[in-house]
Amino acid sequence: MQSDLVAALDIGGTKIAGALVDGRGRMLLRVQRPTPAREGAETVMGAVEEVLAELAASPLWPDAGAVGIGSAGPVDASAGRVSPVNVPGWRGYPLVERVRRATGGLPVQLVGDGVAMTAAEHWRGAARGYDNALCMVVSTGVGGGLVLDGRLHTGPTGNAGHIGHISVDLDGDPCPCGSRGCVERIASGPNIARRALDNGWRPGPDGDATAAAVAASARAGDPIATASFERAARALAAGIAATATLVEIDIAVIGGGVAGAGDVLFAPLRRALRDYATLSFVQRLKVAPALTGGDAGLLGAAAAAAPARRGPHAVTFSG
Repeated sequence: MQSDLVAALDIGGTKIAGALVDGRGRMLLRVQRPTPAREGAETVMGAVEEVLAELAASPLWPDAGAVGIGSAGPVDASAGRVSPVNVPGWRGYPLVERVRRATGGLPVQLVGDGVAMTAAEHWRGAARGYDNALCMVVSTGVGGGLVLDGRLHTGPTGNAGHIGHISVDLDGDPCPCGSRGCVERIASGPNIARRALDNGWRPGPDGDATAAAVAASARAGDPIATASFERAARALAAGIAATATLVEIDIAVIGGGVAGAGDVLFAPLRRALRDYATLSFVQRLKVAPALTGGDAGLLGAAAAAAPARRGPHAVTFSG
């Protein structure tokens, strides 16, 4: 019987993780290296190759039939290249070809980290059982991905579902992407903290000025901190409602560090969604926190690689 084992890579600005993942989502082997993000392209690739070499040393490796990569973006899956904002040495870097070469020619599937999280949540998390879903990572940035008609929808370059750069405030602040009033510019962790500070919130004695500290203040009743989270929630709700209206999703799953604020974020988000998701076919849209946590990148990379392992007509991994 053909094995469902795949090798998965999760590549970000702080760590490069790898795993051998079976068809039930079990990580049979997991390894990790720090990302030498300030070094040159080949030094970074050297860390990737070290992770792959450690996986390849396992007696399980011969059963691995494909490699899935979830990478910080932007990515260009059609060209197999990556340009992570937080890894300056990689600009248009031919990651797929280099990984294919390092693994002796195994099929390689590349997706962005938001899409990887989506694949993980659809396979083993809060979007499991839903045929149409939006999954989001709300952290330092805001990313996401889509499941449509039961399948991961990546788009030609692997960036479909990148909700962070939908504009929800036409006259809003300029965004580093070049647009204005993007969801990310309002709802990411650093921007929640920035807005709170700009409006007079001050951190406690420990000096923590992160979104997590703003959330703690909001939980304690601070009106400025609460207002910053409410604005972030409205931005997320507007982006989610626009996506749901466009492609008819049934659930929006939210993960990432900002989701750790719990009801400080989710309560105003659900209230705001009622103001934006008004058409009959989106009124029952569900919002849920993500369940796969820190394993999302590896699980999602494995899920994305499953079709390459099992052939063009494969179904998704088993439950």
